Amino acid sequence: MINTVDTLPAFPWLSLMVFLPLSGALLCLLHTRSERDCRWLGLTVAVATFGIAIWLFLSQQPNASGWFCVEDIEWIGRFSIRYNLAMDGIALVMVLLTTFLQIVSMLLAWPVRRHVGLFFALLLILESGLLGIFLAQDLILFYLFWEVALIPMFFLIGIWGHNRRHEAALKFFLYTLAGSLFMLLAIIGLYVIHGDQTGHYSFLISDLARTELTLRQEYLLFGGFLAAFAIKSPLVPFHTWLPDALSEAPAVGSLDLTGLLIKTGVYGLIRIAFPLFPNATSECLPIFGTFALVALFHAGWCAYHQDDIKRLLAYSSISHLGLVVLGLAAWTFTAWQGSLLLMVSHGITTGALLAMVAMIRQRIATRNLQKLSGLWAQAPCLSALFLLFALASLGLPGLANFSGEILVLIGTFQTRPIWAIMGIAGVVFAAAYMLRLIQRVLWGEPTQAEVADLSPREWLILIPLAILTVWLGIYPATFLKPLETPVLLALGGLP
Repeated sequence: MINTVDTLPAFPWLSLMVFLPLSGALLCLLHTRSERDCRWLGLTVAVATFGIAIWLFLSQQPNASGWFCVEDIEWIGRFSIRYNLAMDGIALVMVLLTTFLQIVSMLLAWPVRRHVGLFFALLLILESGLLGIFLAQDLILFYLFWEVALIPMFFLIGIWGHNRRHEAALKFFLYTLAGSLFMLLAIIGLYVIHGDQTGHYSFLISDLARTELTLRQEYLLFGGFLAAFAIKSPLVPFHTWLPDALSEAPAVGSLDLTGLLIKTGVYGLIRIAFPLFPNATSECLPIFGTFALVALFHAGWCAYHQDDIKRLLAYSSISHLGLVVLGLAAWTFTAWQGSLLLMVSHGITTGALLAMVAMIRQRIATRNLQKLSGLWAQAPCLSALFLLFALASLGLPGLANFSGEILVLIGTFQTRPIWAIMGIAGVVFAAAYMLRLIQRVLWGEPTQAEVADLSPREWLILIPLAILTVWLGIYPATFLKPLETPVLLALGGLP
């Protein structure tokens, strides 16, 4: 069964969007000897996938349940596993972020010289996995895409990473795999309980949400899902894999890891854990808020003391995700909208900064703040855009992150004023470490040889990111409107 919006013909657009990158990956593997063809194929497929996402965005007409595109067919009938993809406003903004950043990734990966076909194939497989995570409504299908997204990132870090790439890749794999196994046990447990209770076995989230569970069962099953989502987010104290993975990953891997992959954990909380286990969620919200504040302060403090720019941005991401979870824990309409908007803004601004770190490293061969200074005098265009994205990351009004942060803090103040006040204090850390980054990189006497300014390919990467950074800061309503209905429904219809 395929249901789409009235303005679209009945066609499996979601399946096309998910499997188009996978098809492109197969073609890249078949043409590994033609590096030029693999590069252009990867970019073409990424642009086409983004085009489908934009068309769906422009055609959005959600029904009363918030869904405006659904595909549902029987897949493995013996175990009641269905191929069910669906898109609402929350999934839509994550799909737009994913497909857009993958175009950036393809352009950023253009200089790669080793195993080019395999590299671009892994990027496309990763895109398919991420899109599947954001669209799957059957838990087995969700779990399959969850694992698919894990594998290419492991190889991207392990093959094309830096000096400690093997250690970082193994740490990333073991952490996320351990969480995934707990989630799989919880999925099976919930499936069995639902089937024994109703006589109808199902992995559909909509069916499982109607299962009557004791509080003990809720806590056990909720804990299984939380293990996977907290590690992937990553919430303190399950965050230690991210600084290593991000600092050792290649430029494209770092962008996808912090811009997209860590968002899947928060998305899993919103889409699966919270609606399936409402009582456990309600009881645990104060704990979520506490851990979010710990992440906000701890990661901000660690970021301030980093000299490696990538490690600084890794801790910055943990801090920003802490603010996102704080908004979810506040359980208000405004805070949830702010959290979702902040996820998108963070992907744009931090992704842009990581791309620029790669550009700086190509010129100067270092990411160490102690060895960088005076970049403005040598490469003013590069420096100006670096300043723009850094100011956006620290939450300057009028730029991307500010819109999400202010909504989170306002929404949190409605129910938890103490949390909001502490959140404001935590945001000060962002200003401290980002201003330190700006001062060390851009100002002072140049310590390096002549540095070239931006190339045409780098302009092509950064200008769209800069436009979105300003757009999200000045007019966030573009992305807030699709979130209204699904957020209201997730909160039980309460504004």
